[in-house]
Amino acid sequence: MSTGFDNRRLNLITELCDRYVNDNKFPCAQIQVSYQGEVILRHTVGKADVETGRDLQENAIFRIYSMTKPLTSIALMQLYEKGLFLLEDKIDTLLPEFSDPQVLVGGSYMNPVLRPAQTPLTIRDMLMHTSGLTYAFHFSNNLDKMYRDSNLGSIAMRLNNDEVPDLEETVRRLSEMPLLFDPGTSWNYSMSTDVCGRLVEVISGMSLDEYLSEYITTPLGMPDTAFYVDKDKTERFTSNYAFTKKDPLTRIDNWETSPYLAKPTFLSGGGGLVSTIDDYQRFVTMLLNAGELEGERIIGRKTLQFMTSNHLPKQTTLNEFGQSTFSETAMEGMGFGLGFSVLQDPIANAALGSQGQFAWGGAASTRFWVDPKEEITCVFMTQFMPSSFYPIRRELKAVVYQALR
Repeated sequence: MSTGFDNRRLNLITELCDRYVNDNKFPCAQIQVSYQGEVILRHTVGKADVETGRDLQENAIFRIYSMTKPLTSIALMQLYEKGLFLLEDKIDTLLPEFSDPQVLVGGSYMNPVLRPAQTPLTIRDMLMHTSGLTYAFHFSNNLDKMYRDSNLGSIAMRLNNDEVPDLEETVRRLSEMPLLFDPGTSWNYSMSTDVCGRLVEVISGMSLDEYLSEYITTPLGMPDTAFYVDKDKTERFTSNYAFTKKDPLTRIDNWETSPYLAKPTFLSGGGGLVSTIDDYQRFVTMLLNAGELEGERIIGRKTLQFMTSNHLPKQTTLNEFGQSTFSETAMEGMGFGLGFSVLQDPIANAALGSQGQFAWGGAASTRFWVDPKEEITCVFMTQFMPSSFYPIRRELKAVVYQALR
């Protein structure tokens, strides 16, 4: 049976991954490509920990960071499907702490000038990153610095101690921050999905980890996807690396002493999960199958179609409508839905792909995409930060799509 791919040309995918590892750019790489729900290529190379020479196992566990966001978005939209809220509902109907949003319009860091938001802050804004929230790592304005000084969204929030706020308290602190712009008037990659995680808790009456387990990961058969690594799975965990002036492959989180070995106080719906390539493959196969996998309906077909459509006003793209200094995707020709980037114009994006392809990535250079038109998915795992340092994601698109017949 034809797979739709030229098997000889699939070698270019493995060669790209090998090159990154052999050139000491990445500690490891694992990639899986499927066609019509069947895996046609899987490749594992490199070390789970470079310093000790531990080989990367086939069932290795990775920090997936912002690849958590699609799961949280699906969770919130499951509750939407039950008629428990509307997308246009103001956030303060469920989170009263957001009842008086203020927008940062000038002044200094010490003496900011604020004014009341001129548009309502809605649940849809949180799903779309049009809320006016931000991330501490943008380093582009005074609001980003306010987040950093308040320890909002930092990796330090993984630590399990009394000084780290839980999700409820984190969202309360976010509500005290000004917004970067009037809601719905621009796009900025932000902690919005963490607020979505808190909305899941408030609406469902369950903690975010319990909800994701009961309604997404357990029904899909994703036993290794969680907010921390169980003790009996530690040997499968990977170390995390980053480029520094001292060493282009500097270990920044040792698998043996990582904060991920304990349940965190802060359950980050925007970036807190660990997973495996097999677990995440089941999630993306469900997405390719219009919300269903092996008889388990996770999300409605029309709901998922709605989520993976471009919701930016007048069908604009991220580079036109956004002001974010960073996102997990190239912004030219790229729209955004409810938790996913959506490819609008492959030519403007300057990378191979199909219109309607939806995707996202994580801070440690992980990536997935789903192409409904070609019926293919790709899941890529590694552990290297920052994710924008090397162009691996765009290179992967080239080597995967060139192999199509």
